Amino acid sequence: KAKVITDAMISYMDNTSKKLSEFAKANEVYTEENKSLKEFKEKIEGAVSVVFVNFHGLSVALATELRKKLRSQDIGLMVAKKTLIRRAFADEKITGEMPELLGEVALAYGKDQLLPARSVYEFEKANKDLVKILGGVFEGGYVNAALMTEIASIPGREVLYGKLANILNSPIQRFVMTLSEINKLKANS
Repeated sequence: KAKVITDAMISYMDNTSKKLSEFAKANEVYTEENKSLKEFKEKIEGAVSVVFVNFHGLSVALATELRKKLRSQDIGLMVAKKTLIRRAFADEKITGEMPELLGEVALAYGKDQLLPARSVYEFEKANKDLVKILGGVFEGGYVNAALMTEIASIPGREVLYGKLANILNSPIQRFVMTLSEINKLKANS
């Protein structure tokens, strides 16, 4: 009789231990989920712009090349589950509607407004079928793929400064050329 009671107690303890173990695992997953959400939010918190990128079919070598290129420009690239992305951005005060996130999604984010979009766009042009801009967050609002691509095609600051200098210099050059022609005409007369 004592052996039957002992066996029953051992069986009960084993079942209780298994249940406690399952409970601990479930809480660990829940904790890990919250931890990854918190880490995700911390990474994108200081970002001025975020680009949603579909990278389906991208090889490891090309993915590494993309990461290196972005990292060299102080742009982060993070692959995340769509549900995690939606949960992280649900708490943010972002206007508009989040673009549809199709396929495997990564986020390119940085402290510059244009650089993340421009860098991903340049890589997309070189690898057309492998990388695609899906949209993003720009100036506090969600933008679709077309607008994010348009933003990416804005020239860099240095290029714009060069164009401005050329525009400002053009009338001066014309004036100098006119004076030069007048001098030539006076010298010939």
